[in-house]
Amino acid sequence: MTDEEKMQAVAARGYGGPEVLELVTVRRPVPGPGQVRIRVEAATVNPVDLVTRSGALVEAGLMAARELTGMGWDAAGVIDGLGTGVTAFAPGQRVIGLRDLLDVSLGAYAGSLVLDATAVAPAPAGVCPAAAATLPLNALTALQALDLLGLAEGDTVLVTGAAGAVGGFAVELAARRGLRVIAQADAADKEFTRSIGATWTLDRDTTDLAAEVRRLVPGGVDGALDTAGLGIRALASVRSAGAYASVVGGTAPPPLRGIRIHQHWIRADGAALAELATMDLTLRVADVLPLEQAAQAHTRLAAGGIRGRLVLAPQQEK
Repeated sequence: MTDEEKMQAVAARGYGGPEVLELVTVRRPVPGPGQVRIRVEAATVNPVDLVTRSGALVEAGLMAARELTGMGWDAAGVIDGLGTGVTAFAPGQRVIGLRDLLDVSLGAYAGSLVLDATAVAPAPAGVCPAAAATLPLNALTALQALDLLGLAEGDTVLVTGAAGAVGGFAVELAARRGLRVIAQADAADKEFTRSIGATWTLDRDTTDLAAEVRRLVPGGVDGALDTAGLGIRALASVRSAGAYASVVGGTAPPPLRGIRIHQHWIRADGAALAELATMDLTLRVADVLPLEQAAQAHTRLAAGGIRGRLVLAPQQEK
């Protein structure tokens, strides 16, 4: 490989703790028909990355075991390569994108990332790459899960884990749709959740969540978006024939009382991502680390207590 063909990336060699993450030198990917190549300036570290690295997705049958498994779902950067048939983007354009394939050898923790053009959108104007990179996976997850609930303006919705990345976007998007939001989060996060649109707030450690929700909304909320994986505890807060959506795999409860149950799995959607990028949503970056500190970022995320997302910044070759 020539120097121009090389790039650095972080992948998991085998599965286990953060120690399996390895900085490797690999061939820079080439975009195929309908694809674009992004020179990555920022890649977000998400909880799904920790689950992938641990091998839990292999054990669950959601992906095949690999010697090297790519890390990272969402990225912000600059278009530096176009496959045939791509007309919506141009070299030098700043973009954000999401890869939704689990079983890959290279992810967004890399100097370059190739994605289908349909998974890419123009980056939010005036936003730094680190903040822009926090938008795709988390905001799309919130948007798609809210769509599944099918709630109307004036309806009520419970959002668990409301101070988290997905939960925060869910609260903000729900409020903009005219929904009345009960945000469940740490007591220290009540002011934040109210600032992004929550009508009511409940402490994460509330002993009887359903009772507290029904005190605020007699009969129960019209829907629940469960980003914390509470399952049946969140379901008990929903009125009969309401709607429930979980974004945590394996936590969806049975459809008791005629409640519509949705287990949401993210999908790339460049058109929806482009719309989200124009909405001036609240983007939160906890810290930016160099690519070679991916293992430290995983350790910090696993320890908890982080508000916003950790972001990796690949060092670009001159």
